[in-house]
Amino acid sequence: MKMKKYYASSIPEAMKQVRAELGEDAVILNSKVVITKKFFGMIKKKSFEVVAGVDVMEPSYVAPAPAVLPVETKENARLQEITNAIQAKVHQEPTSHVAAVHEDTSISEELRKEIADLKSLMQSMHKKTTQAQYPDELFPFIEYLRQQELSEELITTIGDELFMHFKEASEINFSQCKLITKNLLRKQLEALPVGGLSYERKYINVLGPTGVGKTTTIAKMAARAVLEKKKKVGFITTDTYRIAAIEQLKTYAGLLQAPVEIAYNATDFEQAIQSLSHLDLVFIDTAGRNYKEVKYVDDLQRLIKFDDQAESYLVLAMTTKEKDMENIVDQFKQLPIEKFIFTKIDETNSIGTMINLMIKYNKGLAYYTNGQEVPEDIEEADLEAVLNLFFQGEEK
Repeated sequence: MKMKKYYASSIPEAMKQVRAELGEDAVILNSKVVITKKFFGMIKKKSFEVVAGVDVMEPSYVAPAPAVLPVETKENARLQEITNAIQAKVHQEPTSHVAAVHEDTSISEELRKEIADLKSLMQSMHKKTTQAQYPDELFPFIEYLRQQELSEELITTIGDELFMHFKEASEINFSQCKLITKNLLRKQLEALPVGGLSYERKYINVLGPTGVGKTTTIAKMAARAVLEKKKKVGFITTDTYRIAAIEQLKTYAGLLQAPVEIAYNATDFEQAIQSLSHLDLVFIDTAGRNYKEVKYVDDLQRLIKFDDQAESYLVLAMTTKEKDMENIVDQFKQLPIEKFIFTKIDETNSIGTMINLMIKYNKGLAYYTNGQEVPEDIEEADLEAVLNLFFQGEEK
């Protein structure tokens, strides 16, 4: 076996060197963190030492042809060897061929990051090598799923199912792909609660960051309750940071002939609850704050009651980046959120994010809004309607 040491700033970089010199059949025999000292120990530099080897056949011996593994299997196995080697080193003290250096736990954190990066690389390689087997006729539909901003995990699941279904088919069309995709998404979503107000609990907490349209959404929900269910409704606003928000809610309340109470603190909130106790439903409009900061969620929890008499909804705007939405949902995880409400759906051409968040957080969907008109521009969620909405912009 031919063996050689390689030094690089990261494991993936070392792997490039190994493949370039020893080829695709090389295996990782060992790896470790190397700390070097320069200028009398004042400067420390970290690198990775990888020992790789490859079998060299004797000229006089002809080996039998090895079993051919799928590309993704060989790559994943090789990368898994690297991952295992690094994991074995995480809790070991780093060593150096120049000098032994005692490092703090930050080295372990860096190694864990290397492991996470490698796992991500493995998954990415698996996805790419699997998708490389798809027939060309399938790629326009895969691209449509990406344009709808469906998560890559879901796209891979759908793509693999379509690949198996059409493996022997001579023709693939959009309608067939659409039907199979709908069935897969339906299975992912059917266990989640979908639908509007239950009308079984008096208090409706409407939560969410600033700018998502909470107050308008509350007005639409309340108007539906009055016009369609003949309910007596009232409002409490805790959004005392913006005078315009209070005035806006008062305008809507006036049209519905409904009372409005303003709560500046917990005492005010208790008094408002007592004042509106004779009503069927009380909608609570919360302050729009930067809920990336956990203190605002804590303030909200101290002010508002989240008990068995209340149901709570988190409002998110479809014009917000998915990563930002995830950060907001994570901050609200300590609260009993019943379902999502998605606003501004008319301002985007893709709704994949809606589906991604429902599946990731195991949360249902109450409503989605598609304009500013009250009470018209709001739709009570229905699973089949959501699935149809996903393909609303399809190009046949």
